[in-house]
Amino acid sequence: MYERKIERHYCCGLEITTEIIGGKWKPTIINLIHEGIIRPSDLQRAMPLASRRAINIQLNELQEHGIIEKKIYPVLPPKVEYTLTEFGTCLLPITLAMEEWGNKYRERFNKLLELKKEEASQ
Repeated sequence: MYERKIERHYCCGLEITTEIIGGKWKPTIINLIHEGIIRPSDLQRAMPLASRRAINIQLNELQEHGIIEKKIYPVLPPKVEYTLTEFGTCLLPITLAMEEWGNKYRERFNKLLELKKEEASQ
């Protein structure tokens, strides 16, 4: 995990939540692992816009926060699987609600993006 030069103090629950799941791909990773996509290569296929490096960084941060567990099987080639911990499972209502909200307002969001493009082209 990235170590800050200035120590951060968490004054409210929202700051803690944001620290743990605040990453471009973290909520998606949590939901995908919950759905049964547990291998790094499967996560990469499920999120084609995310680089392998970005996925690995966020997986490591989630693991350091105790949200997921990494199991390495002693075979060649190495086999790795991720699972949600009990602590990670308690985040599901948050991440699933985020997904539901995004799906509900997808059309409105896309219209706003289109308007922004039209304004920029004028």
